[in-house]
Amino acid sequence: MIKYKLPVLAVRDVEISKQFYHDLFDQQVTADFGQCVTFSGGFAIQQGFDALVGIPKSSVLYQSNNMQLYFEVEDFDTFADKLYGFLDVELVHPPKTYAWHQRAVCLYDPDWHMIEVGESMAVVVKRLLRAGNTVEQSAQMTQMPINFVEQCKKGMEQI
Repeated sequence: MIKYKLPVLAVRDVEISKQFYHDLFDQQVTADFGQCVTFSGGFAIQQGFDALVGIPKSSVLYQSNNMQLYFEVEDFDTFADKLYGFLDVELVHPPKTYAWHQRAVCLYDPDWHMIEVGESMAVVVKRLLRAGNTVEQSAQMTQMPINFVEQCKKGMEQI
Protein backbone atom coordinates (compact mmCIF):
# COMPACT_ATOMS: atom_id res chain seq x y z
CA MET A 1 0.00 0.00 0.00
CA ILE A 2 1.30 3.45 -0.92
CA LYS A 3 0.68 6.27 1.53
CA TYR A 4 1.02 9.91 0.48
CA LYS A 5 3.11 11.88 2.98
CA LEU A 6 3.82 15.50 1.99
CA PRO A 7 5.10 17.85 -0.70
CA VAL A 8 8.78 18.83 -0.65
CA LEU A 9 9.84 22.22 -2.01
CA ALA A 10 13.33 22.72 -3.44
CA VAL A 11 14.97 25.74 -1.80
CA ARG A 12 18.31 27.51 -2.31
CA ASP A 13 18.86 28.36 1.37
CA VAL A 14 17.08 26.23 3.96
CA GLU A 15 17.70 28.73 6.78
CA ILE A 16 16.14 31.66 4.88
CA SER A 17 13.12 29.55 3.91
CA LYS A 18 12.76 28.09 7.40
CA GLN A 19 12.69 31.62 8.87
CA PHE A 20 10.22 32.82 6.20
CA TYR A 21 7.69 30.03 6.85
CA HIS A 22 8.04 30.36 10.61
CA ASP A 23 7.78 34.15 10.77
CA LEU A 24 5.06 34.80 8.19
CA PHE A 25 3.01 31.61 8.34
CA ASP A 26 3.55 30.57 11.97
CA GLN A 27 4.82 27.18 10.82
CA GLN A 28 6.55 25.15 13.50
CA VAL A 29 9.45 22.89 12.58
CA THR A 30 8.49 19.28 13.31
CA ALA A 31 11.72 17.76 12.01
CA ASP A 32 15.02 19.42 11.13
CA PHE A 33 17.57 17.28 9.30
CA GLY A 34 19.80 20.19 8.31
CA GLN A 35 19.13 20.49 4.60
CA CYS A 36 15.60 19.08 4.94
CA VAL A 37 13.01 20.64 7.26
CA THR A 38 9.43 19.50 7.83
CA PHE A 39 6.76 21.91 9.06
CA SER A 40 3.61 21.53 11.11
CA GLY A 41 1.52 22.41 8.04
CA GLY A 42 2.45 19.13 6.38
CA PHE A 43 5.12 20.17 3.88
CA ALA A 44 8.91 20.17 3.78
CA ILE A 45 11.72 22.22 2.27
CA GLN A 46 14.91 20.70 0.89
CA GLN A 47 18.19 22.44 0.11
CA GLY A 48 20.35 20.60 -2.43
CA PHE A 49 17.29 18.98 -3.99
CA ASP A 50 19.08 18.49 -7.32
CA ALA A 51 21.95 16.50 -5.77
CA LEU A 52 19.57 14.51 -3.58
CA VAL A 53 17.48 13.23 -6.49
CA GLY A 54 20.35 13.16 -9.00
CA ILE A 55 19.26 15.80 -11.49
CA PRO A 56 21.17 18.72 -12.97
CA LYS A 57 20.99 21.92 -10.88
CA SER A 58 19.95 23.79 -14.04
CA SER A 59 16.79 21.67 -14.28
CA VAL A 60 15.42 23.00 -10.97
CA LEU A 61 13.06 25.75 -12.07
CA TYR A 62 12.21 28.86 -10.09
CA GLN A 63 8.92 30.71 -10.51
CA SER A 64 7.33 27.93 -12.56
CA ASN A 65 3.86 29.08 -11.44
CA ASN A 66 2.47 25.57 -11.81
CA MET A 67 1.62 24.81 -8.17
CA GLN A 68 1.00 26.61 -4.92
CA LEU A 69 0.84 26.03 -1.21
CA TYR A 70 -2.54 27.06 0.17
CA PHE A 71 -3.13 28.33 3.69
CA GLU A 72 -6.33 29.57 5.35
CA VAL A 73 -6.63 32.11 8.14
CA GLU A 74 -9.48 33.04 10.44
CA ASP A 75 -8.56 36.74 10.48
CA PHE A 76 -7.56 37.81 6.98
CA ASP A 77 -7.03 41.48 7.90
CA THR A 78 -4.52 40.58 10.62
CA PHE A 79 -2.62 38.34 8.21
CA ALA A 80 -2.61 41.06 5.53
CA ASP A 81 -1.19 43.54 8.05
CA LYS A 82 1.49 41.02 9.00
CA LEU A 83 2.30 40.38 5.33
CA TYR A 84 2.87 44.08 4.65
CA GLY A 85 5.55 44.01 7.34
CA PHE A 86 7.57 41.68 5.09
CA LEU A 87 8.83 44.31 2.65
CA ASP A 88 10.81 41.91 0.44
CA VAL A 89 7.84 39.64 -0.35
CA GLU A 90 6.67 39.87 -3.94
CA LEU A 91 2.94 39.49 -4.52
CA VAL A 92 1.47 37.46 -7.36
CA HIS A 93 -1.66 39.50 -6.74
CA PRO A 94 -2.72 41.84 -3.93
CA PRO A 95 -5.62 40.95 -1.64
CA LYS A 96 -8.77 40.44 -3.65
CA THR A 97 -12.22 38.98 -3.25
CA TYR A 98 -13.13 35.98 -5.39
CA ALA A 99 -16.58 35.43 -6.89
CA TRP A 100 -17.37 33.06 -3.98
CA HIS A 101 -16.76 35.99 -1.54
CA GLN A 102 -13.49 34.68 -0.11
CA ARG A 103 -10.70 37.20 0.35
CA ALA A 104 -7.22 35.98 -0.60
CA VAL A 105 -3.72 37.12 -1.44
CA CYS A 106 -1.11 35.28 -3.49
CA LEU A 107 2.64 35.73 -3.02
CA TYR A 108 6.02 34.17 -3.71
CA ASP A 109 8.30 32.63 -1.11
CA PRO A 110 12.09 33.28 -1.25
CA ASP A 111 12.47 30.55 -3.90
CA TRP A 112 9.54 31.71 -6.05
CA HIS A 113 7.05 29.05 -4.97
CA MET A 114 3.54 30.43 -5.12
CA ILE A 115 1.57 30.65 -1.89
CA GLU A 116 -2.06 31.63 -1.54
CA VAL A 117 -3.58 32.67 1.76
CA GLY A 118 -7.34 32.86 1.91
CA GLU A 119 -9.75 33.47 4.69
CA SER A 120 -11.44 30.39 6.04
CA MET A 121 -14.63 29.54 4.17
CA ALA A 122 -16.37 29.15 7.52
CA VAL A 123 -15.52 32.80 8.22
CA VAL A 124 -16.85 33.81 4.79
CA VAL A 125 -20.11 31.94 5.34
CA LYS A 126 -20.60 33.41 8.82
CA ARG A 127 -19.98 36.92 7.46
CA LEU A 128 -22.67 36.40 4.82
CA LEU A 129 -25.11 34.97 7.36
CA ARG A 130 -24.49 37.91 9.73
CA ALA A 131 -25.22 40.25 6.81
CA GLY A 132 -28.75 38.78 6.68
CA ASN A 133 -28.37 36.20 3.91
CA THR A 134 -30.26 32.93 4.29
CA VAL A 135 -28.54 29.55 4.43
CA GLU A 136 -29.54 28.93 0.83
CA GLN A 137 -28.32 32.34 -0.34
CA SER A 138 -25.03 31.92 1.51
CA ALA A 139 -24.52 28.46 0.01
CA GLN A 140 -25.16 29.80 -3.47
CA MET A 141 -22.94 32.85 -2.98
CA THR A 142 -19.99 30.81 -1.63
CA GLN A 143 -20.52 27.71 -3.79
CA MET A 144 -20.43 25.66 -0.58
CA PRO A 145 -22.78 22.77 0.21
CA ILE A 146 -25.86 23.67 2.25
CA ASN A 147 -24.84 21.24 5.00
CA PHE A 148 -21.54 23.12 5.41
CA VAL A 149 -23.40 26.44 5.67
CA GLU A 150 -25.84 24.93 8.19
CA GLN A 151 -22.89 23.71 10.30
CA CYS A 152 -21.41 27.21 10.22
CA LYS A 153 -24.73 28.70 11.30
CA LYS A 154 -25.04 26.13 14.09
CA GLY A 155 -21.56 27.14 15.26
CA MET A 156 -22.67 30.79 15.39
CA GLU A 157 -25.69 29.92 17.53
CA GLN A 158 -23.55 28.03 20.06
CA ILE A 159 -21.42 31.11 20.78
